[in-house]
Amino acid sequence: MMSIIVHAVMAILLLCSMIGYFKLVGKKLKLLPEFIPVFVFSSIACVVYIGGIFNLLLPGAILVFLVGLISFAYFLSKTCLKKECIHFKITLFQGMFFVGSMFFLYLLSISKLTHYDNFSHWAIALKVMLSTNAFPTAASELIDFKNYPLGTTSFLYYICRFAGHSQAVMLIGQGLLIFACFYGIFGIIKEKKRFLLYGFLGAGCSVLSFFNITIRINNLLVDFILPIYTLVLFVIAYRYKDCMKKACVCTVPIAGLLMIVKNTGTIYAGIGLLFLVYQWLKNREKPLLKTGIMLLSSISASFLPYVLWSLHMAVSFQGVKNKFDVSTDTLNNASAGKSGEDINKIVTLFVKSALDINTRPALGVLAFHVAVILTMIFTITVLKKKWNLWKALIALDVVLISYYLGILALYIFSMPLDEAIRLAGFDRYASSIVVLFAGGLILCATVDIENTFYYRMNEVPDYRAFKTVESKDRYQKGVIGVIGVSMALLMSEYNGMYTIQKGYETTLPYEVKAVTGDRWYKKGDVDQSKYLFYASDRDSQVTNYYMQYLGKYMLYAPHVDGICAFYEDNMTNLLSGYDYLVMVESDAPAKYLLKKHYGVTGGEGIYKIIASGGEGAEKKVELVPQT
Repeated sequence: MMSIIVHAVMAILLLCSMIGYFKLVGKKLKLLPEFIPVFVFSSIACVVYIGGIFNLLLPGAILVFLVGLISFAYFLSKTCLKKECIHFKITLFQGMFFVGSMFFLYLLSISKLTHYDNFSHWAIALKVMLSTNAFPTAASELIDFKNYPLGTTSFLYYICRFAGHSQAVMLIGQGLLIFACFYGIFGIIKEKKRFLLYGFLGAGCSVLSFFNITIRINNLLVDFILPIYTLVLFVIAYRYKDCMKKACVCTVPIAGLLMIVKNTGTIYAGIGLLFLVYQWLKNREKPLLKTGIMLLSSISASFLPYVLWSLHMAVSFQGVKNKFDVSTDTLNNASAGKSGEDINKIVTLFVKSALDINTRPALGVLAFHVAVILTMIFTITVLKKKWNLWKALIALDVVLISYYLGILALYIFSMPLDEAIRLAGFDRYASSIVVLFAGGLILCATVDIENTFYYRMNEVPDYRAFKTVESKDRYQKGVIGVIGVSMALLMSEYNGMYTIQKGYETTLPYEVKAVTGDRWYKKGDVDQSKYLFYASDRDSQVTNYYMQYLGKYMLYAPHVDGICAFYEDNMTNLLSGYDYLVMVESDAPAKYLLKKHYGVTGGEGIYKIIASGGEGAEKKVELVPQT
């Protein structure tokens, strides 16, 4: 009970600290309200991350926490001294966005991790950081893929350090980043009273969830964060195209974090930064040299986290073999590790998968091309307007094709053959870039719609903001339509996540946790005992190492093996090499053999293995059930 109270108090203080930063950034930098949360969260993540690089992870997190609290106390005391009432001016959009976000954040608060990659890297890396208050080292036996950057993980560490380390808190921390990005995307709207624009953009953002089925927000995977962070960079570059100073300041932490979200983050950040450079060249804000130096400085500064990570890997992980490493020899010899036949199979399967309209990414690309073409025909023939949507389509097509070629190169040059031959992770990689592709078109369409209105807001009284009564009627029907689409899509996403959560008790993570618990040790001590897990191999959960990764995470133990069947002649020899047998799932053959040879029921649970004999003597094994 006391622990719950402490965590609740710390969570409130954490919220106050964030509010303090919101007030500080709004007061000093005068950024648009939509950009403040994503700017603050990205800055926090970068500072904590830099602290981790220099072995100051916990001190860095505490410093960030205290500075935010001090800022909150300062603004609160200032308000009290002036005897002013604290009042909040919330627009209709802000209210709806807040309520919608709360629904999803509540769902995350009762959710558990299930996706394979949570336990193979993202969640276990976070657990190591929370247990040791340090970044993983080359000696961290629990982490297999040590070259994955720790950008978002640093932010999650900050949240979990003060609000608790449950899986729900981890998911809420990730959710804060995602919804901050979505809120920032709405910053592209200039005419705040045109609710149709909010409704259209809201419907567009909801459509993005259609391509996010494989990377829903109820996990710690970062494949969805990559494109929506890039979309925020697009919005910042567009809104501050006439104020390059603000654009540069706002870009630094956001692009900086994006580069250390994942190894491919530099690609996404590069796309966003190129758009910023394009806006600078297009608008040529005076003085050109000064703004150019400012732009170059901000881009250089945004590369700092990535450079630090590269140096960290070169120094601290020297000689460590990592997944997706590309050597000079590999680049010089395209077939290194793969035969010509293997490469042909990879290319053939890649092309087939990329063009298969039965998949969501390919269907999305086709649908948005058709939508843009039809929209352009309508605007030219009916509205008599010149939209820029076709230009955005061409630019995003170039990005899309380049990215797909990059993925293909990844499979050929870098990815291990067993994964490359089946295009491991293709759905997620493709979904990420299609989210960016679709999101970019939606942003451009929003701007085009905004520029299409006959009257500009504030130029005439609100009641005269429409050309005719008929146009106002169409506007109102349009608002109802886009809100309806948004609600339908969001409810579909919500129900999908709820269904996943409702079925959690049928998942392997639930079964493993029910037997082992979720263990956390003081000072980050690793359990060096050797564990053998037993379960059926349904959905290849043993052969693809899913159960073993779960065991490593739950037990905080690096030596975990899995088996899906016992062979009577070799049972004693097998078990004698382990300290514990963990029966995640049991079956009649296993129960029979365990009862026959060791006198135990063989039901789900943990059994301590006491081995004797060996080196000439007959090996003997005794199993002792653990409570």
